[in-house]
Amino acid sequence: VIGKGMTPPQRILFPPEKICMDWQQKRRPGAGLYNLGSTCYLNVVLQCLTYTPPLANYLLSRQHSRFCHQQGFCMMCIMEDHVRKVLYSSAAAIRPRAVIRDLKCKQLPVLWQVCFPSLRGELLTSFSVIGQFKPDIPGDAYEFLRCTVNAMQRACLNENSNSDGSYHETTIINQIFGGILRSRVTCLGCKTVSDFYKAFLDVLLKIKPASSLTTALEDFVTPKLMDGKKGFRCSKCKKKVAASKTVTIHHEPRVLTVCLGRADDHSSKKICQVVEYPEYLDLRPYTSDPAGETLLYSLYAVVVHSGHTCLGGHFFCFTKASDEQWYKMNDVSVDSCGLHTVLEQEAYLLFYAR
Repeated sequence: VIGKGMTPPQRILFPPEKICMDWQQKRRPGAGLYNLGSTCYLNVVLQCLTYTPPLANYLLSRQHSRFCHQQGFCMMCIMEDHVRKVLYSSAAAIRPRAVIRDLKCKQLPVLWQVCFPSLRGELLTSFSVIGQFKPDIPGDAYEFLRCTVNAMQRACLNENSNSDGSYHETTIINQIFGGILRSRVTCLGCKTVSDFYKAFLDVLLKIKPASSLTTALEDFVTPKLMDGKKGFRCSKCKKKVAASKTVTIHHEPRVLTVCLGRADDHSSKKICQVVEYPEYLDLRPYTSDPAGETLLYSLYAVVVHSGHTCLGGHFFCFTKASDEQWYKMNDVSVDSCGLHTVLEQEAYLLFYAR
């Protein structure tokens, strides 16, 4: 999608027409994952990614590892090996040791910095200085998801990645999870309109006081006032002015990943309210062209956090396997369940496929 101020990529790393949104191989659900200490947050993300059809199709084809020349750690190769083990292993459960051992993040998780500024020192100690995930330290599923997807994205880029920044958005990872947000800022004085674009791999929604996913999305795209002192410098007025900003989804992703922000910005407590979410979601009303054709998405995975605080508790998830059945995945256990059970959860992460 090319808008004002956006340049087309000079190279396409992965042809979008080769992405298959439906399972190419249908089989029983795969293995569960051992909890190696406090790694439930890691297990749920790995399971949701494993049951993301376009990603699983690509990883099972071994298209990446056949041509990978990366020295040392490569997250795509690790995920390729992991997904094959989960879906093809005859074992009831496997140990995701490679991910814990090798995956690192360069900084303290962003969500924790925003929601828990008073606990920064404690979190740094828990997360470790080098940003490595530790089996015996609780973590956050959303931050692990962001770290994992970003690591896969980096693995898809080669040594010439600095030559053309726009082609970063043509990797298999960005073609699956990536979208573009448009921020439309309107000067309240002269009414000049300015558009800004930003790529995204997931959407973080405020849920207080939203009662449903659609309500949270409506709030996300509702125009917000920008204070003149801190705000926008109008190109016509030549000064900082009061303005209105509207954020919309300008280019929709093939897979929409939503985090329902359950950390209260003021008290650092967990927001435990139920937020209803549908099996099928029409994303069209939240796009830059709300009058266009329906953009229908289907729910295929849900991550749930149980517990009264954001820094403790337990994670488990629900995924729809290639047999079109839903399964509750709680570390080593994999049990079939009905859709009604899936839809009545206190969800934290939601995964929808176009």
